[in-house]
Amino acid sequence: MNVLIVEDEKSLALEMDEFLSKEGFIVEHAWKKSSAEEKIFVNNYDFILLDLGLPDGDGFEILKQLKTMKDRDDAVIILTARSAVDDRIKGLDEGADDYLPKPFSLNELLARMHAITRRKHKLEKNEVNIHNFLLNIQNRTVSFGDERLNLTKKEFEIFNYLVLNKNRVVSRMSLTEHVWGDILEVNSDSNFVDVHVKNLRKKLAAVSATDWFETVRSIGYRINC
Repeated sequence: MNVLIVEDEKSLALEMDEFLSKEGFIVEHAWKKSSAEEKIFVNNYDFILLDLGLPDGDGFEILKQLKTMKDRDDAVIILTARSAVDDRIKGLDEGADDYLPKPFSLNELLARMHAITRRKHKLEKNEVNIHNFLLNIQNRTVSFGDERLNLTKKEFEIFNYLVLNKNRVVSRMSLTEHVWGDILEVNSDSNFVDVHVKNLRKKLAAVSATDWFETVRSIGYRINC
């Protein structure tokens, strides 16, 4: 999943970047409100980690803009030193999914991100069983029975994103954006997405039939259940 860190305290932003990157997230930064708005205008994010006190504006303004944009489901966690209850209530009322006051534990941040993912996709725990494949979102593993599949990082991310959006057609563009990050940096003429999906499907088919893994012609992919 891809994450936008909107934080002007660069040491904290880089610390979060290093931690989340090790956990398999694709991470981008914005040090100012203006640069955050530019990135949000172009890309969708799974998570936006938002500081309220930015050098060129208030983070609340970004929340308000997100509410006016169609087809956005970015999960927003407010990260701020502001401790007033009114600020917390305002942030949640403006559409934030959670609020984490500074200083905070990176492990707690990760736990809250996992909790939001579970709520968003109506999961009871960090595991999804689909056609006897067990996908563990937290441990980033896929198993079939007692056998753990040897998936690459990108193959897991593709499978994870398709499973979380099961029964929905996921376009190649959306898959690219959520797995590789900034779509401006991706060569739209490349077939690298199809190559990764082909390799993933081959590994799944080696242990079980995959007729539920559908290619939607000229659009993208869908996992049916």
